[in-house]
Amino acid sequence: MIKTIDTGVFSEIGELEGVILHTPGKEVENMTPSNAERALYSDILNLSVAVEEYQQFSGVLEKVTQTYQVKDLLAEILEQPKIKLSLIEKICTYEQVLNIKEDLLELPATELARQLIEGVNLKTDSLTTFLSDDRYSLRPLHNFFFTRDASVTMYDKVLISKMANKVREREAIVMEAIFNHSSRFKTQTVNPLNFYNVGNETMIEGGDVQIAREDVLVIGNSARTSSQGIDFIVNQLKQKKERHYVVVQQLPDTPESFIHLDMVFTFLDKDACMVYEPLILKDSRYSTILITIDNGEVASIEKKANLISCLKDLGMDLKPICCGGSSDIWTQEREQWHSGANFFAMGPGKVLGYARNVYTMEEMNKNGFEIIKANDVISGQVDLAEYEKYVVTIGGSELSRGGGGARCMSMPVRRKPVKW
Repeated sequence: MIKTIDTGVFSEIGELEGVILHTPGKEVENMTPSNAERALYSDILNLSVAVEEYQQFSGVLEKVTQTYQVKDLLAEILEQPKIKLSLIEKICTYEQVLNIKEDLLELPATELARQLIEGVNLKTDSLTTFLSDDRYSLRPLHNFFFTRDASVTMYDKVLISKMANKVREREAIVMEAIFNHSSRFKTQTVNPLNFYNVGNETMIEGGDVQIAREDVLVIGNSARTSSQGIDFIVNQLKQKKERHYVVVQQLPDTPESFIHLDMVFTFLDKDACMVYEPLILKDSRYSTILITIDNGEVASIEKKANLISCLKDLGMDLKPICCGGSSDIWTQEREQWHSGANFFAMGPGKVLGYARNVYTMEEMNKNGFEIIKANDVISGQVDLAEYEKYVVTIGGSELSRGGGGARCMSMPVRRKPVKW
């Protein structure tokens, strides 16, 4: 009997009760230096090393919560013929490859799920395909192990992202199908594409959306999440007819390490957060803006000094811990580049991050976080229940080259409420 859970995420730090993962597969390997940029990578990854590191990440999560794999969830819903037909038609129409529809329909559900993620090889059965430089009819989803971006559990609903790059749009289509049809989740999806007044300028990705508290959202205005995307979220919140706050942090378009808000700011505990100091705390031209929603209307929009002080004014007094430490700007830049600010909370004060960012880990330890190796947790040498505050460190020499960290690789579907 399949257990169904109600989706619900009302904070970034509530104790984790369910998370969706995707172990990187051949879609990561199906890349060359010449097409890496098109795949949104700055380098190509060694799959065997990346998988070894990822198994540390997923192995820890399997110890503490219910985990779901995208490929398994997709294969389950594809067992239903109507859903299979509908999803194939949608993908093939969207990516203009209706000529492969019948071939895909003949595939068993598990194989179809694999190919929808790893790529569908181009059949050289015509002069056009014979002369084509492409290898795939449907390109691999190189970025899907960053499950954070394509959908967001936002309170009691799931927001389907409107991705900034076409190469990632199938990820959102797959996640919407899973949440709409999987018997494992009870939820309601909200997809911007289903609204008549949403255009190409509207972009939303999950790495920019952080649920601070039941009444506070923090959103990055980045190269991947536009002001129109944030306005869409604000309009959804207005329907609640309650007081709500949206804190917007503007981000640079470059370098690529600033791709999402969670690359410069993440919540660690009820009273602590990780920050990239030069952007979050120092004077810059990137503004922090507070939008107050009350009784179905935008009551005010105003600039604030910085993200930390804005949250303090809203009753969230957070101590900022600096990525790369607080003494050397070069170290801060290096470790931020390698996702040093990108932590994922499994509960208040219980987080995951990359071991390679040694100065960040030193700073965490100074602030009361015990440093624990992932393999010690997986092997049973360490019992996490014995620790109040900790950071479990995973290998990240290869995974970080994909452009994300522990938060990027996790899509929570349910968390316990936090007693503030």
